[in-house]
Formats: sequence, C-alpha cells, structure tokens
Amino acid sequence: MISCAMNQINQQIKKEQIVNGVNVSKLFGTVEAIKGNPEIAKFNFKAKGKWINGGYNRTTINEFYGACQNFQRSQSFVFEKDEPPVLLGEDHGANPVEYVLAALDGCLITSLIYHAAAKGIKIDEVETSFSGDLNLHGFLGLDENTRNGYDKIKVEFKIKADAPKEKLQELVQLAQKRSPVFDIVSHSTPVEVSLKE
Repeated sequence: MISCAMNQINQQIKKEQIVNGVNVSKLFGTVEAIKGNPEIAKFNFKAKGKWINGGYNRTTINEFYGACQNFQRSQSFVFEKDEPPVLLGEDHGANPVEYVLAALDGCLITSLIYHAAAKGIKIDEVETSFSGDLNLHGFLGLDENTRNGYDKIKVEFKIKADAPKEKLQELVQLAQKRSPVFDIVSHSTPVEVSLKE
C-alpha cells in the first residue's frame, strides 16, 4: 500500500526527466510535497553494532523511518571494521575513521550530483581524494590537549562536465552547504550515549 506521503510526492510528478542518473521530476515532486507537508522531510536512520574481536566489529544497517512511514530493506548492509596491523588489528575492514572519510565522500558526491541535476548541469565524471590528519596522543590519553579525532580533513574534487569552472566551483560549494555528513563532521552534533541493562 502506498503511503499518503508517497501519494503526495507522486502527484507532484508531471513527466519524468533524468539528469546524471537522478530523476529530477521526482526530486522536484518531493520538494513540492515537503512544502505541502513538512512532516515528510523527517527521517530517522538506524544502525546496530556488534563487537567481534580486538578492533574488529560489525555494523548492520537496515530499517529507517522517513516520508511518514517505516521502511525495512529486503537486504541489510553490513560494514566490517577493524584496524590495520600497525594499530594492533587484523585488517578485516577499513577502520572507523576511514569510514568517516567514506561517508563524507559519498555524501558530498551525492549532494553535488543531485544539485547539479536540479540545475540541469550534466556531469560526466567526478573523482575525489580525501586525507585526514589524526594524532594518536588523544586516543591513547597521552595528551589531553590533542583531539581524539581528525585535526583536519582535506578534500579534492576532479569534475568533468560541460560547464565552466565557476559553475563547477559553485557546485562544490553547494555540496558542502547541503551535505548532511559535511554538516555532521564540520559542526558539533549532540550524541547521547547510555548503557542498556
């Protein structure tokens, strides 16, 4: 059964237009539906974690809430995390701070592509490069003045498109402005941690 929210979104779609693999008709239909019912815009994403051994742990992603309904995927996504041997792990997966770079990468690219599509700018190719500086003094508790996390993250975009450099620079700025993960990483987000019995 299609929810009320999805009906509202679908009613906004006149004809289908695809740019950069993004259904721009649905994108604008979603925007109009949200303007008509702001509750559609509220989402809640969830993750479940399990420790395996040493630095090795696993996160499973499946259900989420959005567009006024609960969603259950047909297949869960599983993220294996570990540390490299130099950090006493066995390299079963990228480490958590590398996953932060991956999340930021994915969100910046998606934000850039969606906003380019909305503006009718066709993108042929996007490549990114990320690096993050981190000092173990914080994590190991050796210096209380050293951050536990990244001191700085550097991001480089390489974009191939039929658009002037100024337009591409605007898209990079817009991706930063609208990316949820960029916002999470660059601004303090309250995190509530508790011990469950």
